[in-house]
Amino acid sequence: MALTKKQLADFEKQLMDWKAELEIGQSENVQAMTEQEQTSFPDPTDQASMEIDRNFDLKIKDRERRLIKKIDQAIERIQNGEFGECDACGGPISVKRLEARPVTTLCIECKTAQEQEERTRLD
Repeated sequence: MALTKKQLADFEKQLMDWKAELEIGQSENVQAMTEQEQTSFPDPTDQASMEIDRNFDLKIKDRERRLIKKIDQAIERIQNGEFGECDACGGPISVKRLEARPVTTLCIECKTAQEQEERTRLD
């Protein structure tokens, strides 16, 4: 079943809002990290702790950056009329799945198969 225009518009708004929220968080974190770098700790343990926290923040921000890219791709799929189509089998992605993960590109069956294949490779 194809998505209605209203559903597509709702998904696009949700994605745009999510992206804006992530971008605001990214810019706030950059400012906080810039201020943190100016702080110097005489105690090596405090310095190490601050660096661990900074590395953790950088990992989170990298994940958010990749999520923003996925959001942009999902918005592009909406605009191209490809949103809600599985990249693997070409079938429809259920609305419930899209509501849970609007950046998804695979239907639940193909995603399950992909995860099973990944587990098989790890074993």
